[in-house]
Amino acid sequence: MRTRTKSDRREPFISIRNKLLMIFLIPTVLLLSMNIYMYASINTMIDDIRGVYESNSTLSELQISLSQVHRYLEGFLDTRDTEALEGYLRSQQEYSNILQGLNNRLFDDGNMVAQKNIRSISEKYLERSDLAIEAKRGRNVVKYKEYYDDANRLFSYINSYIYSLNNRQLQSNSKNYEALFSSLKYSETANLAVLCITVALVSVLVFLLTRGITNPLQRLSEAAGRVADGSLDAEVSGPVSNDEVGIVTAAFNQMVARVKENIEQIKQRMEFESAMKEKQLMMESHLKDTQLKYLQSQINPHFLFNTLNAGAQLAMLEGADKTYSYVQNVADFYRYNVRKKDGVATLGEEIALVDNYIYIINVRFAGEIHFIKEIEEGAADVSVPAMILQPLVENSINHGLRDVDWEKKIWLSVYRENDRICVCVRDNGVGMSPEQTKSLMENGGSGDGSPENGTGVGLRNVIGRLRLFYDRDDVIEITSTGFGMGTEVAVFIPV
Repeated sequence: MRTRTKSDRREPFISIRNKLLMIFLIPTVLLLSMNIYMYASINTMIDDIRGVYESNSTLSELQISLSQVHRYLEGFLDTRDTEALEGYLRSQQEYSNILQGLNNRLFDDGNMVAQKNIRSISEKYLERSDLAIEAKRGRNVVKYKEYYDDANRLFSYINSYIYSLNNRQLQSNSKNYEALFSSLKYSETANLAVLCITVALVSVLVFLLTRGITNPLQRLSEAAGRVADGSLDAEVSGPVSNDEVGIVTAAFNQMVARVKENIEQIKQRMEFESAMKEKQLMMESHLKDTQLKYLQSQINPHFLFNTLNAGAQLAMLEGADKTYSYVQNVADFYRYNVRKKDGVATLGEEIALVDNYIYIINVRFAGEIHFIKEIEEGAADVSVPAMILQPLVENSINHGLRDVDWEKKIWLSVYRENDRICVCVRDNGVGMSPEQTKSLMENGGSGDGSPENGTGVGLRNVIGRLRLFYDRDDVIEITSTGFGMGTEVAVFIPV
């Protein structure tokens, strides 16, 4: 871009600003003046037309109000209803207010005389209506009928006067309306002609003023459109104006050249990052799969020895039938583990495994473990990771109930809650300290498999597998209110 000297340097912002101000101010002033003139003319004629029919509107309101008064009067005389009396007093007041706008003086004009007659008869009608109501309230049947007949006759007279006066005024107002409407049409035509001339002048002026600005912008827009379509060889051609548009045009040409240089670098960087991201995802997937299989394989090896030892003792002390049932339950227990090599089971199968485990463990505890189930219908069909309930029950027995001297109970409840299945394992054992529950919840998913004092590998194993299986942390909750209050482990299975 060439260097500008003082001789050819202009004030670009001042130059374009002045043009834009002229483009804006001149048409605005012309159109505003024209609109004010048209607005004033139309409003004057509208006010004249509104005045033409104002008298007819007053008479219509008067007739409607009179009908309401008479209707409430008849309603009260028929039923002596309090609401009818309140309606009569309210409508009577409205009718009296409208009457105040009618003529009450002598004029030679027939319409004014009719208004005076309507007002006089209406006052007599209201007087007779009041007397009829007072007679009705005083249970004077003869009087209220007499006053009502007078009021009814006056009501007919008033309606007749209003109808006649309304027709005469309507005829007179129609002639005035036609004259005003002709004037309005003439004014509308004149205003439209002036507006068309103004718009034509404004259009010519705007065209002349904007052509010097829009031509360079149009060339720049066309070049930008070619760039948007993917052509990076676009360059603004033609003379470059010595103003802001010229500066933008030069910057645009320079930008297009730099974009062409940067696109190749961006493509290479994106390809490299995509390849690295793919490798990272593959590594994370393999790691998670390895962790899941590793955690699923962590079943307490001491349990096999304990159960077989209890079976041998039972064989010496009792008959073969119970031994057979015991050994059968043990076989079913380990058969489940072999069959579920894929790591997925239904919640019903998990509950059946817990039943087998409770049977086996009660042989060791001489039936001291009382197991209570509460399963909601249809909630046991959902798929879950295999071996998630038995370790929870085992943990309740080993760390909650083993050494207590009171009745040992375990509750298992399964129910639906909104969009998830809740599985709760609760015991009445020794409970857990807040520090233990916090440690399990924070470190349960580490998957290191190392035993710690006070808790077994089973509970950590379940927490880790649930979090890996559902890829979320809010799948388990451990609650214990203190020593001797037991522990509740709640598993939340998304449906």
